Amino acid sequence: MASKEIMTVNMGPQHPSTHGVLRLVIELDGEVIEKITPHIGYLHRGVEKLSEHRTYHQAMTLTDRLDYLAPMSNNLGYVLAVEKLLDLEVPERAQVVRVIMAELTRLKSHLVWLACHALDIGAMTVFLYCFRERELIMSIYEKLSGARMTSSYFRVGGLSRDVYDGFEADVRQIVDEFPAHFDMYEGLLTKNTIWLQRTVGNGVISAEDAINCGITGPALRGSGVDWDLRRDNPYSGYDKFSFKVPVGEKCDTFDRYKVRLIEMREAINILKQALGQLKPGPVLADAPKVCYPPKENVYNTIEGLIHHFKIASEGFPAPEGEVYQSVEAPKGELGYYLVSDGGTKPYRMRIRPPSFVNLSAIEKMSKGSMIADLVAVIGTLDIVLGEIDR
Repeated sequence: MASKEIMTVNMGPQHPSTHGVLRLVIELDGEVIEKITPHIGYLHRGVEKLSEHRTYHQAMTLTDRLDYLAPMSNNLGYVLAVEKLLDLEVPERAQVVRVIMAELTRLKSHLVWLACHALDIGAMTVFLYCFRERELIMSIYEKLSGARMTSSYFRVGGLSRDVYDGFEADVRQIVDEFPAHFDMYEGLLTKNTIWLQRTVGNGVISAEDAINCGITGPALRGSGVDWDLRRDNPYSGYDKFSFKVPVGEKCDTFDRYKVRLIEMREAINILKQALGQLKPGPVLADAPKVCYPPKENVYNTIEGLIHHFKIASEGFPAPEGEVYQSVEAPKGELGYYLVSDGGTKPYRMRIRPPSFVNLSAIEKMSKGSMIADLVAVIGTLDIVLGEIDR
């Protein structure tokens, strides 16, 4: 029996599929992967520690920079945690707008995933189409918050402002047009021989191993585990919406691809329902110590402006205690653990990012595979190093 000759090679951080901020140390027997050790820390920015020196309102702007492809999902998890700490009730209209923006963010994130995943495997046409569709969502972001990526649109207690005139028409355009685009993506990829060869049977991880690794989101559901926080631990009124949770059967890269495509279709389904539930009303909680009362526009009076900036700069005291709140972000469970000592700033904030945990499964998914298949596995995990190196 021939003995193994193990060769150690670096993949990244300069490799295009590792985006300049992830290094994989790979031990190879010929072209077969024996072991993978991820090395992170190239993008570290200390978000958790920085949050301890900012008021609860100010700390929210840091969450935009975590998964920078899904900023409003990051914002949502954080404001829900603070509201849980304060026992604050959010108006219904604000809840529905949050759901709309969370599902648009899911679409936006999944479009970038599909674009980059396809490009890594060699399908350039899908890359161009996905970014074309994503631009429609980016324009809504820009009109709503004034920023295309670092939005900071949500607030503790609701929203920073009501939606703009024409918002519902813009969302309706996406609801009407996107299903045909999804059909086109599937027409280009789902039965494509090269795509099937690169994804079917690649990156297999069983349901048991996926759970033991702590994987969440589409990567977990691709392994056949029927778990979605929006349905199983609902927040922001998700219990009022009807949607399917897709799961895979073969636990491979192709199943995770199909799960995310179905999730995009289900996001459209949720958006349809949310548009029907969007009724007139306030978008900020009536809690003067936390946010300016919604009965008046904060910018209408000098007193309102003074009060608004006083809250932003000096903060509001939160009751002593600790909370954990998680949301079903596009990549999986995004959780915030907050500890309050009764002051105006978080005593401690700990973030549970899905990308960080999902990356830990890369060896389990790749061991025994060819090194040429590793790029497809990295793509199927849909990691963003901004929330890994937080």
